[in-house]
Amino acid sequence: MPDGDKKYWYNISTGQVEFGMQSPAVDRAGPFDTAEEAAQAPAIIRARSNAWAEEEVAEGGWDVPGSTPAS
Repeated sequence: MPDGDKKYWYNISTGQVEFGMQSPAVDRAGPFDTAEEAAQAPAIIRARSNAWAEEEVAEGGWDVPGSTPAS
């Protein structure tokens, strides 16, 4: 059994937590070690995305709406 079948996934289409790779990859976020962690996937994804965007701004890359331009 592949490792992904022993983990929890968040289905971004349904908003449901799934055990194992039940849904197509395009609909899954994860893997996560626990169902509780998978349930927090939207917040985790949002926080990581914001952190990456802030890094880009700090490095003089992409502009983020509402941010101050790098000097």
